[in-house]
Amino acid sequence: MQVRWLLLFLFTSSSLFAQSVYEQRGGDPNGIHKWYMGRQIAKTMNHFGISWLERPERQEEEDAEQLLRNMGLKQGMQVADIGAGSGFYTIRIAQRIGRGTVYAVDIEPAMLSFIQKRVARQKLKNVKPIRCDTVQIPLPEESIDVILIVDVYHEMSHPREMLSSMYRMLKSSGRIFLVEFRAEDPNVPIKAVHKMTESQAIREFAASSFILDRSIENLPWQHCMVFRKK
Repeated sequence: MQVRWLLLFLFTSSSLFAQSVYEQRGGDPNGIHKWYMGRQIAKTMNHFGISWLERPERQEEEDAEQLLRNMGLKQGMQVADIGAGSGFYTIRIAQRIGRGTVYAVDIEPAMLSFIQKRVARQKLKNVKPIRCDTVQIPLPEESIDVILIVDVYHEMSHPREMLSSMYRMLKSSGRIFLVEFRAEDPNVPIKAVHKMTESQAIREFAASSFILDRSIENLPWQHCMVFRKK
């Protein structure tokens, strides 16, 4: 009986905490009716957006090669591409880390299936598709050297929980590379709810025990913020 009441207490406490962290209200129609630390969470892209993820002009708009240089990838690294989508960055990372492993993490099975077919065509042996849910990523504790999150964090329906999961799986020496379209720049032609300011990102990551290590502002339209554990 005591165990049952304890479990009920823990479940209720967890639910109340989640409710206190998030706010439900309206806002931009391109977002969901959920806010976190004053920011409206955007609607999630599904597999119907693969053509946009693979658009020919993406390399020029995002300078993917510069981002990969920013990451300082090395042979043997364990890398997690969170919200991997079509595998645009997953494949490029895999080609650079040799005997290392890149975990292509996504919530949608159709995205992971697309990546698997792509990996098979290119005969890559160091890519592991991983399905996550909205609150956690099933990777071992302190197993990842580098986490990459490109234009995905602002769409996470449970950012606090996902950051907690990333904190758990990131090595003490590891880094998170957060890439988001710059909300401070009105010339970046992306819908407002799909952009983030650097200050907002720092606030949210600090709430999950991360600190900004450095900010690398050499991409055409995006912030490249590097976080580490406090």
